Amino acid sequence: MRRVVITGMGMVTPVGGDVESTWSSLLAGQSGVGPISLFDARTFPTRIAAEVKDFRLDRYLTEAERWAEYSRNTRFALAAGKLAMDDSGLLEGPGPADRTRFGIYLGAGEGQQDFPRFVKLVHDSGPSGKVSTEEFTRRGVHDLHPLREAEQEPGSPAAHLASAFGAKGPNANCLTACAASSQAIGEAYEMIRHGCAEVMLSGGTHSMIHPFGVTGFILLTALSTRNDEPEKASRPFDRDRDGFIIGEGAGMVVLEELEHAKARGARIHGEIVGYGSTADAFRITDSHDEGRGAIACLREALADAKLAPEEIDYINAHGTSTAVNDSIETLAIKSVFGEAAHHVPISSTKSMMGHLIAAAGSVEAIVCLLAIRDGLLPPTINLDNPDTDCDLDYIPREARRKRVDVALSNSFGFGGQNITLILKRYTD
Repeated sequence: MRRVVITGMGMVTPVGGDVESTWSSLLAGQSGVGPISLFDARTFPTRIAAEVKDFRLDRYLTEAERWAEYSRNTRFALAAGKLAMDDSGLLEGPGPADRTRFGIYLGAGEGQQDFPRFVKLVHDSGPSGKVSTEEFTRRGVHDLHPLREAEQEPGSPAAHLASAFGAKGPNANCLTACAASSQAIGEAYEMIRHGCAEVMLSGGTHSMIHPFGVTGFILLTALSTRNDEPEKASRPFDRDRDGFIIGEGAGMVVLEELEHAKARGARIHGEIVGYGSTADAFRITDSHDEGRGAIACLREALADAKLAPEEIDYINAHGTSTAVNDSIETLAIKSVFGEAAHHVPISSTKSMMGHLIAAAGSVEAIVCLLAIRDGLLPPTINLDNPDTDCDLDYIPREARRKRVDVALSNSFGFGGQNITLILKRYTD
């Protein structure tokens, strides 16, 4: 079986505009949560989120105006993709020798609807705020932007990345909620492993900080309402947690077949050695109360990597700050790891970045690579009073120094999808 390494990393998050600024913020325990500014949320029960601040695509791409009318999803993907491609060195020369062996695999969510123009259309319809179907259709055809409407298709960012970087090989997108970008990386890993590609740009991008996105999670009672203390609202594994914080951003990695990377003298950040993918086959809104899907996923990834639980040096938890998820993840880790569960350090970087939904897993996989690189583990902030059901080592409040050779990242998605990735320090 062919080995798969990571040669490029890029991300745009609520706590940083690139890999290094994000990493510095995480190690410092800096929260990216604050009042929602992307729309007027004054009447919403939840009025806080983790937004990407001061984002401008022209800081990443010289042809940024080409993408001006596209969704935040696409623009985040292009920015993180450019950072990852630059980091890989593939843009310095002719790039991959065979562009049909260079593909894209994303976990990207649906694009944001054209809300500003939509609201203006309704507002301009007259004092009554009502408009006939015929008039709405006629005005809509002229006033709503066709590119922004097309951006609601989840596969659009993958198509744009292929265009931007000349990737003529496999092109796919999966939308398995919070597990999407981890699954995308896992599937890209399998494609290279089985000879379907030599290079894959993979990861995720998402922004649901808009009225429909926030409303949906409010109706599910999934979001924190700690509006007066936004920086303290995301508190994974803490007994006072009351829901997750919705975030946005993108994380991208360049995956390469090992010999392809070595032949061009690429710098290797790490190796993917394990991938687990399972479903709870339970209720769509809840994890199975015995963690059966998560347990099976962890076991599958460890078996794929041919590793024992005690060989894992760090776990980046899914750790959403919801009551059920945090306790079920803890249960799953204890069930699979046994006594080793109490000795492996675990943290949830969602305590600082919020939950980037489809983009969460790829960003957290990059965090694992950085922990391997620097021997530093980011903290779980706001863990002031641990839940009695959550009794593992969650690296509370402050970063920790520890050598990491093998790191594991969990992503458990709405609908019961479970993904585990295992990343390892590269050695010949």
